[in-house]
Amino acid sequence: MGAGSGAANNLIASLRRAIPSVIVVGCHDDPFILKKSVAARNYLLSPSPDADEIARIIDKEGVDLVIPTSDAHVVLLSDHRELLGSHVWLPAKRVIDLCQDKYDLAMELARHDVAVPISLPVTDYEGLDAIVEKLQWSPRLWCRMRSGSRSLAAVPVSNAQQARAWIELWQTLHGFDPVSFMLAEYLPGRDYFCQTLWDHGRLVLVKTGERISYFGAENSPSSTNSLYSLAKTVDEPGVVETCVRAVRALDASATGAFEFDLKENTAGVPCITEINIGRLALGMIVLGRVGAHDMVGCYARLGLGWSIDDIDNPYDCPPDYYTVRDIDSAPAVFHADDVIDGFLRPGE
Repeated sequence: MGAGSGAANNLIASLRRAIPSVIVVGCHDDPFILKKSVAARNYLLSPSPDADEIARIIDKEGVDLVIPTSDAHVVLLSDHRELLGSHVWLPAKRVIDLCQDKYDLAMELARHDVAVPISLPVTDYEGLDAIVEKLQWSPRLWCRMRSGSRSLAAVPVSNAQQARAWIELWQTLHGFDPVSFMLAEYLPGRDYFCQTLWDHGRLVLVKTGERISYFGAENSPSSTNSLYSLAKTVDEPGVVETCVRAVRALDASATGAFEFDLKENTAGVPCITEINIGRLALGMIVLGRVGAHDMVGCYARLGLGWSIDDIDNPYDCPPDYYTVRDIDSAPAVFHADDVIDGFLRPGE
């Protein structure tokens, strides 16, 4: 799904590397994006795709596995898993539904003593002063949407007036009500992402990365977003431990893909800010090739019902491999030791 997008094209390339015999069929509701698809065959969906269209493609093409590339795809497939049956490989519906609301997710994880930013929901404009007062120990606050991806409507604020102005702007321009927002302590530390694969409660594979720079950061009030332009693999067992505890708190028999975004608080503790559930995150598709086990290949094998018993240590993530991404160019991955190899210097 989402064929022609950067996420889908990178995923297809990784699938073909991992399983050379694979035949990929793509679909998208935007003909312009679909035109860029590298899938073998491509289907144009209606402007508001439904599960029946996906089911018809499955029947016509003999599809074994439907792979989502966005949260909207995950929700659509999850809500119609009775129709699509074994063609989808997803976590439990109740967990997927919970992860769609970042505030509800934070409250559930906090209940299980999993590190998350201290957060409060916005109910109306009048209540913003009280929320800021409760969080006054944090010199900056993170004002963000409770749902959505790519740091939608997220900005650091210092007081209730700034939060009110930001929310009013988004309500005026996009129709988002105040209840769509939350305020949380601002996390100033390192920015991690962690991709995990699970099979009936068993952690199969995990890889971790750190975002270093971001697309369009200079044009964003927050100077950050989830779309990195430069990132690297890192060896951070503490990050993995937090993510594993989160999954086991949500579902002791978890199956499927769970991707985490985390940032360190002022004490250096990595806190989970959101879970992109049921899919492989764009930022990990390319970095997922690093190590002995390919993340995309393992995802596909598990989704197809194949057993994976040859991974002794699920944490397969050699550190210091960088990936660089830019618009209209293929991403590149290289080790830190090779960054300046082959460069010439002026005067040499």
